[in-house]
Amino acid sequence: MSARAIGPRFPPLMFGTVLVANRGEIAVRVIRTLRALGIRAVAVYSDADAAAPHVDLADEAIRLGPAAPSESYLAVDRVLRAARRSGADAIHPGYGFLSENPGFARACEEHGIVFVGPPPSAMELLGDKVAAKLAAEAVGVPLLPGLQRPGLSDDEILEWARDGEDRFPLMVKAAAGGGGRGMRIVRADRDLPDALAAARREAKAGFGDDGLLVERYVERARHVEVQLIADRHGTVLHLGERECSLQRRHQKVLEESPSPVISPVVRARLGEAAVALARHAGYVGAGTAEFLVPADDPAAFAFLEVNARLQVEHPVTEFVTGLDLVECQLRIAADERLPMTQDDVELRGHAVEVRVCAEDPMARFLPTIGRLTTYREPTGPGIRVDSGVALGSRVGPDYDSLLLKLIATGADRHEALERLWRALGDLRLLGLTTNAGYLARLVASSEVSAGEMDTGLLERGVVAAAPDAAQAREAAIATAATRSLTLGGPDPWEGLPGWRVTGDVPVTYELAPVGDGDTVVVEIAGDRVRVGEHEASLQVDTIDPGRVRIALDGRARVWDHASVDGELWVSAGSDAFAHRVVEPVVQDAAAVAGGEIDAPMPGSVLSINVAAGDRVAEGDLLLVVESMKMELALTAPADAEVTAVIVSVGDHVTRGQALVELDVAES
Repeated sequence: MSARAIGPRFPPLMFGTVLVANRGEIAVRVIRTLRALGIRAVAVYSDADAAAPHVDLADEAIRLGPAAPSESYLAVDRVLRAARRSGADAIHPGYGFLSENPGFARACEEHGIVFVGPPPSAMELLGDKVAAKLAAEAVGVPLLPGLQRPGLSDDEILEWARDGEDRFPLMVKAAAGGGGRGMRIVRADRDLPDALAAARREAKAGFGDDGLLVERYVERARHVEVQLIADRHGTVLHLGERECSLQRRHQKVLEESPSPVISPVVRARLGEAAVALARHAGYVGAGTAEFLVPADDPAAFAFLEVNARLQVEHPVTEFVTGLDLVECQLRIAADERLPMTQDDVELRGHAVEVRVCAEDPMARFLPTIGRLTTYREPTGPGIRVDSGVALGSRVGPDYDSLLLKLIATGADRHEALERLWRALGDLRLLGLTTNAGYLARLVASSEVSAGEMDTGLLERGVVAAAPDAAQAREAAIATAATRSLTLGGPDPWEGLPGWRVTGDVPVTYELAPVGDGDTVVVEIAGDRVRVGEHEASLQVDTIDPGRVRIALDGRARVWDHASVDGELWVSAGSDAFAHRVVEPVVQDAAAVAGGEIDAPMPGSVLSINVAAGDRVAEGDLLLVVESMKMELALTAPADAEVTAVIVSVGDHVTRGQALVELDVAES
């Protein structure tokens, strides 16, 4: 029997109504399966999500409260109240928020509501990284050298790190939670105290628990995880592995199944280790055991942690196994048996997923906010889009930066990567800076094509954050052309004096990129265009109000364009470009004698380390800004005196807003 027959072989579900206690793409993903199974779906939302796609897709939606997670998606009492109000038989927590909260699972049981996930006891054992490692050790699963026990103090960690040889580099990790929060790589003893403080602060904020562990950090290692599925009747299976080595700041960027370096023999060993640990913990439902795999010796894997929930990257496993993992979760929660054995699980083909996020690759991948004025999803054979946004969606700083997941499958890895690259080129997101262009360059890179990946690859900068100069120049021309089109009123050509048949007066546009980059001057005269030393013939044809065809020296491309709050957006592929039209500004040298620290991203002020009158040295910490679960430390650019602190802790700030004023010392 093939595992692909799992759906039809199951008996009918017992649930009539299921509440989805999450938001974004995972809420949409779960609701689609519920509707396909004929189960009534109830969504919950915060004030920031009132117009979100998951709200519209559900049969009913119930408001939780303000945008703050603690008053909405993390508020156990409000979620349970919504479940009772809607008559829900079960709650599906998705991933993140309450999905790994044993207290929430117990509260569901106390209120007679089925929690779609593992039992609280398994969650407590495996959700805590220290307890999980001790459990893995008990069943013979290999571990990395380190210090793992409950309640470790900073002094104990420092003593261990300084007591033995070759302790560094090491990894500091939050004992609770996941998603890369509360993790720091430490390469020298002097950096360890600050890393411990930062990891504890981040862990406390993210998971309500500042417990830590430390372990040896392996350079150029791969991150491989095993999908587990277990019912309440003793069946525990693994569904193959996923390669998740491409990460940035310990957050996964690209995932695939199967791994290009895991042989059938190693796959079986990994699966056996994961299953043994799940059995030991009494695990039920869908979960993931994560392993570190040395790049030069995949057979020498070591256990990292268990994610006691569905993973963001679960679609690649669904593609290669033919299973709907959300349906499996629901049926297991309804006390049904898995109708297959390990021998029935077969991996077919290859699948790759990328996470498209609201972030700026040219600004160190800092989170961005905005409104999607153009949104178009790719289609085609083997393409799936799991999205939490729609045309007109506003993306703010309140939640994770993940917008959508783009998944491609093929008969082999090459076909899957090729389809994914083309799909990224067909994706359109205007009005909001994203990492889509960066992802396209990543998918096309020689390292990814060859499968030569490790967890530090992206941090080494092997993939360009920005498009090349020729693409940027062409985008500037497209911006100028579409700017002219939008100025013409009912007759666009009235706004194109440089292109009139009878006119040859040059029209000059000075364009400032939104974010990093130099101002670009585009000169249009008749049917000619010039940018710096580059000159070309120009022809522009309107296709519809949001699209134009622009030919440069006879080479034509179709550009999508939009105007958002004074920003001009254009895109003809995976990269989107945003500019503002500016006038020349002459600045008096005396006006820049001081210094000003501006917010590099929208967010809130987490901490302030200086006050007016303080003297600071170059590199001294001034304040910390937090946005979308990320902290950014802002430091003094030079020796200076603090003349003013303009913000307070907790203030919400916009990108470019002045935070601290400095009187910079003369060199």
